[in-house]
Amino acid sequence: MLKISEREFRQLADYIKTNYGIFLKDEKQTLLAGRLSNVLTEKSFSSFADYFNYIVADKTGDGVVTLIDKVTTNHTFFMREVDHFNFFKEKVLPQLVANSQTKDLRIWSAGCSSGEEPYTLAMIIDEFFGMEKKLWDTKILATDISSKVLDIALEGVYSNERIATLPAFWKLKYFNKLDYEKSVLIPEIRNEVIYRKFNLMDNPLPFKKKFHVIFCRNVMIYFDNKTKMELVKKFYDATEPGGYLFIGHSESLNRNETEYQHILPAVYRKEF
Repeated sequence: MLKISEREFRQLADYIKTNYGIFLKDEKQTLLAGRLSNVLTEKSFSSFADYFNYIVADKTGDGVVTLIDKVTTNHTFFMREVDHFNFFKEKVLPQLVANSQTKDLRIWSAGCSSGEEPYTLAMIIDEFFGMEKKLWDTKILATDISSKVLDIALEGVYSNERIATLPAFWKLKYFNKLDYEKSVLIPEIRNEVIYRKFNLMDNPLPFKKKFHVIFCRNVMIYFDNKTKMELVKKFYDATEPGGYLFIGHSESLNRNETEYQHILPAVYRKEF
């Protein structure tokens, strides 16, 4: 494995932080070198400096996609932090429906990874509305910076082991078995989610309308506090009054630094 110098690590870390908000502490130097070693070998780079020059010069964007995929884990699963989904179903959806004048729900799954989170939301919404769903616009925007995970999400194919935690009724209603190992979500649920490649560091956010609910869970663990709070401010500005922000249970917001009101662990609301 090629060794990475302090200068080379700082060069890559600063680039990642500036462009994608991901903060790599100094102790991540060995981890970064290990995760990128196969990439350097495959592309016959003799040093991390050569690799950095390739990333900066690459006009296709393929190089930086691979870099970000290596830096982040994209670890997710269906029904992760299930209490969030229960609160969304039992409290948030009834409130939003009661207050809606336009039968329009705008939900954003930011950092959606391989699609388990937005598809879970789509199934909850379908079950909640039942026959009334056709009267509502309930499509979910799901974004990530990784093309790799977005391709997986778009297919909607998951191992039967990965969907084992879902309610039995959901597995029968919303999935079709491909074989003994895999199942695919039905088109009606896949079509409820709009996937887009998007960098959360883009400023300003390019959305014309505000969201009623934003899920951004286990994403800001990669950011330092300044970057995190700048992003939370953008989320706040993009949230409808009375709307909600869900973050990961391993994350927290300083209540003195945000205008969101704390509702539950990792659940915040923008007051009317």
